[in-house]
Amino acid sequence: MKPFTQLTGIVAPMDRANVDTDMIIPKQFLKSIKRSGFGPNLFDELRYLDEGQPGEDCSNRPINPDFPLNFPRYKGASVLLARENFGCGSSREHAPWALEDYGFRCVIAPSYADIFFNNCFKNGVLPIVQDAETVDRLFKEMYATEGYQLSVDLQAQAITTPGGEVLSFEVENFRKHCLLNGLDDIGITLQQAEAIHAYEDKRRQQAPWLFASRS
Repeated sequence: MKPFTQLTGIVAPMDRANVDTDMIIPKQFLKSIKRSGFGPNLFDELRYLDEGQPGEDCSNRPINPDFPLNFPRYKGASVLLARENFGCGSSREHAPWALEDYGFRCVIAPSYADIFFNNCFKNGVLPIVQDAETVDRLFKEMYATEGYQLSVDLQAQAITTPGGEVLSFEVENFRKHCLLNGLDDIGITLQQAEAIHAYEDKRRQQAPWLFASRS
């Protein structure tokens, strides 16, 4: 998992409440568990005018000209600004995979579905909670300024706007530690690799029959 320390990036809007995980990455793309390659199908039903299929080349598909991610001004965005209850619906981990693969490393919203919120931290995406009034103000500033960027500092737990305003945010210490160091669940386990190997060696001596190869 890629560490998250500091980020300055263009902000793109998802200006609707209750965006569920099926909207983030539709169900037909859940067959793969490779964690990569989902970016072209992020918000597939909103980005394109046809129905996407796994493995399809999206470069020639008809795009929806009214969907913000297709606007030139939001090209290369790495911060997604969203509304209430973002990531609701089913618990598919493919949703943060798709966001990260597209290029979004941070989401800012008033609230999230719990499982999606947890999955973001485990996949290198920082979900930041800001109150609805602040989010609404950020939307207004973003719409008024092409190329609008925010700077996010995880260590300082701060968002800095183009005007210099600093917005603080909360993040649980363990989740912060994992994101700063790029540790997913496997990475956390591998930190104990020496102890795991020592235990296996001990068990091999205590019960060698458990490790005997079968003919």
